[in-house]
Amino acid sequence: MKPRVAVTRSKSHYDGVYRALKLIEDEIEESLKGKKNVLVKPNFVSTSRQLAATHVDAVKAVLDVISKYHSGKIIIGEGPAASPLINGLKNFGYLALQREYDLEFIDLNEDDYVELEGVNSRMKPIKFRMSKTLLESEYRVSVALPKTHDSVIVTLSIKNVVVGGLVDGEKSKIHQGCKAINLNIAMLARHVMPSLAVIDGFVGMEGRGPVSGDPVELRVAAASIHPVSLDAVMCKIMGFDPLDIGYLYHLNKWGVGVAELEKIQIVGESIESLVRKFKPHPNYRRMLDWKAENRRPGLLSRFF
Repeated sequence: MKPRVAVTRSKSHYDGVYRALKLIEDEIEESLKGKKNVLVKPNFVSTSRQLAATHVDAVKAVLDVISKYHSGKIIIGEGPAASPLINGLKNFGYLALQREYDLEFIDLNEDDYVELEGVNSRMKPIKFRMSKTLLESEYRVSVALPKTHDSVIVTLSIKNVVVGGLVDGEKSKIHQGCKAINLNIAMLARHVMPSLAVIDGFVGMEGRGPVSGDPVELRVAAASIHPVSLDAVMCKIMGFDPLDIGYLYHLNKWGVGVAELEKIQIVGESIESLVRKFKPHPNYRRMLDWKAENRRPGLLSRFF
């Protein structure tokens, strides 16, 4: 059976996300059965610029759906790139969510950690410290937004969890060059893959993402319990080839997920009518260098 990705037009941050989730609500209900530890992971790469961060209304839509099938406490966990989580929670209106939902906020930068294997710029093994809370959560929800990126072309649901889940001091360490960072994201994603992935594309970012880019009024939302497929579909909507994204290519090749569009079932809107080609980061051509490295025979085989 093909992995299913729900895609909708969006009238607001809440509207699009909620309607996308409703299209796959049967899968969400089934996937949540028996899960006790639920963590929702927004993207706060910036705690001050709303354009670079997940809007609180998108998270509210997620909470409204999953709370129907999960009665316990929900953790909202994030490890911002440059400042404490509390700054983003205050600036973006997240603290008000506690009046409606049973929530706990955790700064993943300050969490206990587990060491996971990745590679350095010479493709030699190194260790990365990943949040223990994120790693041990039984159900992870990534709520991201579509943005261009300065190292891996795009940042969507998978990268949101992987890099945001690295504890303080480790986020810069993953930037070992375009070849290594794509491999690192893919390797680490196998340990912390979202159970449910959501993209709030009411407004996206193009150009100098993931922080300093320009707004794109995309007016699209998408959701899936298959994060690789979701990110592949959003890549296409953003005007990129999913298999040009190194970490999606690796995950697809390893059978961790499906990034080939012809093998994905899309429900809701036809993506052809939604495509809005994002202006890539100025370093876009250099970011494709991972492909040349990937052609070296046996390069990646020792990791698997």
